[in-house]
Amino acid sequence: MVEPLLEKLFSRDKVGLAKLITLIENDDPVSDEIIHRIYPEMKNTCRIGVTGPPGVGKSTLLEKIIMELRKKGKTVSVVVVDPSSPFTGGAILGDRIRMSKVYLDEGVFIRSMASRGSLGGIADKTKSVCDLLDAFGFDYIFIETVGVGQVEIDIMDASHITVVVLAPESGNGIQALKAGLMEIGDIFVVNKGDRDGADQLVSLIRYTLELKQDKSQQEPMVIKTVATTREGVDELVNAVPNFCKSLKETGKFYVQKETWVRKEISRLVEREIVGSYWKDNTKRVILDKCVKDVINGKITPFEAQKILLEKMSETTEDTEK
Repeated sequence: MVEPLLEKLFSRDKVGLAKLITLIENDDPVSDEIIHRIYPEMKNTCRIGVTGPPGVGKSTLLEKIIMELRKKGKTVSVVVVDPSSPFTGGAILGDRIRMSKVYLDEGVFIRSMASRGSLGGIADKTKSVCDLLDAFGFDYIFIETVGVGQVEIDIMDASHITVVVLAPESGNGIQALKAGLMEIGDIFVVNKGDRDGADQLVSLIRYTLELKQDKSQQEPMVIKTVATTREGVDELVNAVPNFCKSLKETGKFYVQKETWVRKEISRLVEREIVGSYWKDNTKRVILDKCVKDVINGKITPFEAQKILLEKMSETTEDTEK
């Protein structure tokens, strides 16, 4: 089943790409095989995260960026992460509505993903989906986060460049200055720049960045835009490839990749260890007993941890014998 889809992927067939993404999202048993096969085909495409509070116009701005990149003959893919219902797990995947002007463009691929309870602004499978997009051969990969305002710092582990979008309204600009967003941005965009307070917000961001700036790092850019009229969009579109080029020239691009690969290997090892540990039903029985003992005050959670880890040591010793 996987081989024909991979052949379609490598021949730049979007239908094959979409089906592979679905397998990855659903954590299909063939997911590991898919990632294993595409790794040698990845082209180190620059990944750009677009984040910020809700209502600042991230999707509208992203649509205009895509339109400008397409004028330059670049192919673009976008992963849009939508919030999931905490009750049903469902999500309104609104990419067709929010980016309708570019959705049917042959050089554009847009995929919505439900966050499925992830609290970091991106879905658990976002990085793997981006790996597929990289192997497909897009010139740019954009990731639009949920937009929860203060916790989407996971985007740092999925993108080479982080674009933080703010707007001079509802206090979200000031709120973001107090949150982790100020620590992760490479490019800060004040959208809806024709509204009252836009210039003041630009000045406030620049002042805050001057206080935080590490002189050994590349200075973040601050750009004012009006997405609906494309004001400032050209400056932003030009800034993205310049940042990508700078990252590769300075070697930071590959340092980021090394960090990502290290984390991915650690995650896979942890997954295998945890999975193997709980395959033994006797450990689940011990866990149930520990839970009851903790509730009844006989032991603490830390003592329960020690009991279960001792069983892991016993298993290891038996295997070595």
